[in-house]
Amino acid sequence: MSFESLDMTEIGLNEEQLKDFDRDGYIVIPGELTHAQVSSLIAESHKLLNEFSIDDHPMTKFTTGDNAKDVEATDKAHVGDSYFLESSDKIRFFFEEDAFDSNGKLLKPKDKAINKIGHHLHKLNNMFRSVSLTKRNEAIAQTLGYQDPRILQSMLICKQPEIGGAVPSHQDAVFLYTEPQSAIGWWYALEDCTTKNGALSFVPGSHKKSPIAKRFVRLDKLKTNQENTETSEIVNAKFGTTFIPIPGIEASPEPKDEDFKLLDCKAGSLVLIHNSVLHK
Repeated sequence: MSFESLDMTEIGLNEEQLKDFDRDGYIVIPGELTHAQVSSLIAESHKLLNEFSIDDHPMTKFTTGDNAKDVEATDKAHVGDSYFLESSDKIRFFFEEDAFDSNGKLLKPKDKAINKIGHHLHKLNNMFRSVSLTKRNEAIAQTLGYQDPRILQSMLICKQPEIGGAVPSHQDAVFLYTEPQSAIGWWYALEDCTTKNGALSFVPGSHKKSPIAKRFVRLDKLKTNQENTETSEIVNAKFGTTFIPIPGIEASPEPKDEDFKLLDCKAGSLVLIHNSVLHK
């Protein structure tokens, strides 16, 4: 069957897009969402942010980076409590690091203090589901070589003005680790993304040069390895998360700022992200 006879929503990536993705580790597809879809998603986002209750919220913060090396740090991090760890099948709200004062009081209105909403929007929210579980996305995944693609998690990321921690360079496979590596990120822009409001930046081709040297794990699932001093020192914690090294893999040097390419894109664009490409 030729592409000309198919519904456009069932067509995956073309040869040029596949070559660009293989070369760079990412591609941007403009106009993937319609103006109406973008407007509806933004309206739904504001509705979620305005209507969630903080009365019974644990005030869980979202932090980035490898900062949970000891039990005290883990206790303070959002990744160290059940609200985060048990959110894979729920819709939950995570605050910015700088959202609270020293007494735990919010410094901003709640809708201006949230870092992200996750992690099951694609199933539990009808608006987000409508742009996630689609024939088009299935077709894209199939042209990338996936026979039975699954959505593991979904998030709405808020780029709040004035507050929020910097996102360090990272690789998605560290957090969504599989053997062999298989995760691909679908990233939709709901606003025009520029240098002024948190556009993505990538190190083109780094997915072929920077191996995955660590993985993000739950401490309560981690088995003590007496030969690994770093792991043995933290494994006694009852909860939380940490990063552990992948045996035999040496981490690549941190890229220079000039190595990153800023990716300006318009609202409605889709950015596909390889599991191992360095980005921030």
